[in-house]
Amino acid sequence: MAALTDLTPEKLTETFEFLGEWEERYGYIIDLGRMLPPMDEALKTEANRVYGCQSMVWMAANQEPGDPPRLLFTADSDALIVKGLIAILMVCYNARTPQEIIGFEFDKFIERLALSQHLSPTRSNGLYEMVKRIRQLAVEAASKGGEAQ
Repeated sequence: MAALTDLTPEKLTETFEFLGEWEERYGYIIDLGRMLPPMDEALKTEANRVYGCQSMVWMAANQEPGDPPRLLFTADSDALIVKGLIAILMVCYNARTPQEIIGFEFDKFIERLALSQHLSPTRSNGLYEMVKRIRQLAVEAASKGGEAQ
């Protein structure tokens, strides 16, 4: 399996289509979660907690200098499937500019994966809360021009 940094939303879509059965896809999501880089325990604070998720989820971002600057996310969860969903989000959003993050059409991407039909309502809500947090961090970074938190 490729490293998370080698994956793109298009490659994820192709893999999901290739796997076919949802049990295989869930296994793949869990495998993606196992590839998620560890989050520094010091970042697992209430300020970085994503609420609205059934599981515990933490997410933080730092702005990487450059022209244009990009956001680097770190995140973790106490649940394997949620870690996999975080990994999918990292493929979509990590190391992107705030403008790319804000402009990414996540709803269309999730439709292509057919993921929303196969997540429980609480997991689906948690996924969208994580996307909301990512977009919020991108908007803050774009408006401040400084480091995202």
